[in-house]
Amino acid sequence: MVPAESLRMQNKGLVPVAVVTGGSTGIGSAVVEKLLQQGYQVINLDIQPGLAGVYLSCDVSKVSEVQQAIARVLAEYGRIDVLVSNAGRHLSADIEHTTETMLDELFALNVKGAFAAVQAVLPAMKQQRDGVILLMASDQALIGKRNSFVYNLTKAALASMARTTALDYAAFHIRCNAVCPGTIDTPLYQQAITRYCASSGRDAGEVHAEEAAEQPLGRLGKPEEVAALVAFLASPEAAFITGSLQLIDGGYTAQ
Repeated sequence: MVPAESLRMQNKGLVPVAVVTGGSTGIGSAVVEKLLQQGYQVINLDIQPGLAGVYLSCDVSKVSEVQQAIARVLAEYGRIDVLVSNAGRHLSADIEHTTETMLDELFALNVKGAFAAVQAVLPAMKQQRDGVILLMASDQALIGKRNSFVYNLTKAALASMARTTALDYAAFHIRCNAVCPGTIDTPLYQQAITRYCASSGRDAGEVHAEEAAEQPLGRLGKPEEVAALVAFLASPEAAFITGSLQLIDGGYTAQ
């Protein structure tokens, strides 16, 4: 990890710049690593440091902090080529057990955080007449799942954001897609299983086995597999892909 204050890039514009929100753990961390391997200068906006890339402390649920962080990236590097809006969290609850506070908090992080990041990078991408925006949605952007009321809402909102942004900014050669992972073995997933087992008394090993068995491929996904899809969608090879919802779910939604 390199602190942003100590790094000034020479020959601005020669190295592609990627911003990843929530890049310190799980899928976000894998995305940071993959984009670094692909030759990007990667800036990670998170509330805690990660292990790779340039770290900027940022609470993505606060629009002003996102705006300030993006402005700092542009001042430092002169451009943003790729935005991966990944920051988010899960909440297990049906609508009756979802409080107004829960609703507000999850929308602030999962949706408003993406809104703020996309809005902040668009002026620079429009000036460049080039850019890629990738929103980390979920298979729940396309299907419903039990006990997942507000999380499902937020991921459906990201799918809508990807489509409308793709249409509104295609003339500027800005592409926007939503990546829709299924069940991926991340710290977020592990925490959700731990909470479920604590409340239900279930054995964690049995629950993990059941989750794997629900996937047609018979296993959970890996963060590195999602990161590989992100890297492809950010690349010139995906130049004709925009406004799409890209599933990576082991076949779960095909059932």
